[in-house]
Amino acid sequence: QVQLVESGGGLVQTGGSLRLSCAASGGTFSTYHVGWFRQASGKEREFVVVMARSDVSTLHADSVKGRFTISRDNAKNTVYLQMNNLKPEDTAVYYCAATKPVLTTTPGRWGYWGQGTQVTVSS
Repeated sequence: QVQLVESGGGLVQTGGSLRLSCAASGGTFSTYHVGWFRQASGKEREFVVVMARSDVSTLHADSVKGRFTISRDNAKNTVYLQMNNLKPEDTAVYYCAATKPVLTTTPGRWGYWGQGTQVTVSS
C-alpha cells in the first residue's frame, strides 16, 4: 500500500510558476498510475492531469493544457507537477493520487491520496 506526501505549494502571483512534488513510499511506485487533482473552496475535487504507469499516456484537463506538466521519477518514487502561467482560478488544494487497475480521470476511482498542498494565485 502506497503512502503519498505532497510539497511545494504556496502563494504566487498571476503568471508565475510553481512545482509540486509528491513523494511515495510503501509500494512499488512504478506499478501505479499517478495523477494530480485539485479542490477549490466550496467545490468538488476535480481532475487536473494523470499519467499512466508506462509514462506513455497522459491526460490533461482542458483548463490546464499547455500550462501544467506532469512527470515522474520512478528511481526517486516521486511525481511532479510543473505549473506555469498560473491564474487565480488555479487556486485550490492540490492532491497527488495513485491507483493501479485503470487510468481514469474520476477522483472517486483513485485509491490512494496525499494530504494535499495549498496553491494560491493572487491577481
